[in-house]
Amino acid sequence: MSENEQKDSPEQSSFRKYCRNWLSGHVPLPPAFRLPQSAMEIMTQEQMDYLCRWQKSAYDAGLVGCDYPGEYGGFGRTNCQRIANEEMHRAGTPYFPNVIALGMAAPTLFHHGSEELKKRFIPKILSGEEIWCQGFSEPDAGSDLANVQTFAEKKGDNWVINGQKIWTSLAMFASWMIILCRHDRSDKYKGLTYFIVPIKSALGKGVDVRPLIKMTGETGFNEVFFTDLEIPDSYRLDKVGNGWQVAMTTLLHERGAGPLITPTAGGQTSRSSETTYNAMTLVDLAKKSDRLGKTAADDPVIRDRIMSLVIRQRGFMESLRRSRVKGLADHPMRIPLQGKLVMSELVQDIAALALEIEGASATLFIADANAPAGGAWPLAYMNSFGGTIAAGTSEVQRNILGERVLGLAKSK
Repeated sequence: MSENEQKDSPEQSSFRKYCRNWLSGHVPLPPAFRLPQSAMEIMTQEQMDYLCRWQKSAYDAGLVGCDYPGEYGGFGRTNCQRIANEEMHRAGTPYFPNVIALGMAAPTLFHHGSEELKKRFIPKILSGEEIWCQGFSEPDAGSDLANVQTFAEKKGDNWVINGQKIWTSLAMFASWMIILCRHDRSDKYKGLTYFIVPIKSALGKGVDVRPLIKMTGETGFNEVFFTDLEIPDSYRLDKVGNGWQVAMTTLLHERGAGPLITPTAGGQTSRSSETTYNAMTLVDLAKKSDRLGKTAADDPVIRDRIMSLVIRQRGFMESLRRSRVKGLADHPMRIPLQGKLVMSELVQDIAALALEIEGASATLFIADANAPAGGAWPLAYMNSFGGTIAAGTSEVQRNILGERVLGLAKSK
């Protein structure tokens, strides 16, 4: 019995058994086509349909939205989503495709949306019936989020939006977008207001989505253009001018603070990412990689570097346990920001060492039968840069930790 299981309440223990029993007969078979390493790289409708069916199945069984109130489509449990996530991870399920909606849109709506919006949107987020994307980054406002220029102009009871968002994952599949807009150019922070906007239904009628090809050849990113898109004022979240505060709620969840402040919606796990997120998999890779009649595992330097990563990974996992310590968990940014920073760089370093271990074989394409681990490692390395940029770059994370958590003076 794991440490987590030992700490389960009677309700949680019963729920864990239910999850384990249900998953024993309902984990979907791998599809005949390739799935990307994460939801952010979904490229085809075929991939999306397979993953949406899985999310809907898990939701219908009560494994998604466990902790959300029943009036918003949840199941009203207490700290049980964590258990469902653990059991899905144990069972090796695919990931959920609606990652942005589950991790960012739902909690933002929960905290800042009207009752009408919460009841209308959160249930279909949990079930995966409506896919969401996030409209934050712009060509001239990446890590400087407060500098967004997409403009929302009030006209009667409606708003008219014009501008451009970029690096918008899942936009080509999305029905809705959470979006930060400027309504007043005279005030950098108080001039921001937060909305939800239709995407799919407005294509060609005020919204244009253009896929961006990444260096992996995948098209998970997009740029989105708004031209006189008119939306009702009821699609505004919180008060006019409170957009920055609402955006901070979104970012807290994107950076991993969600379980500390909001009912959680659903876990992310996958068969493909399990290989490239785990430093221990490098041991087997090194044993199978030839080096002049020996293997990479015979090289003491490689062994030492692998174990250094294993130690870092174990340290990260142990550090997460500190979120249960009240004095530390009281600060909503401390552990999540640290975790996001450490894990994104750890994943990148694991993949980088894997490429060194593979040597020339790391240049083989994923479709090449000779590619080690099915070509997963080169793809993981290229995709890892998204993790060190998304939700604020590693440099931004360090500044926030230094200034807002540790109380250090601002750098000049």
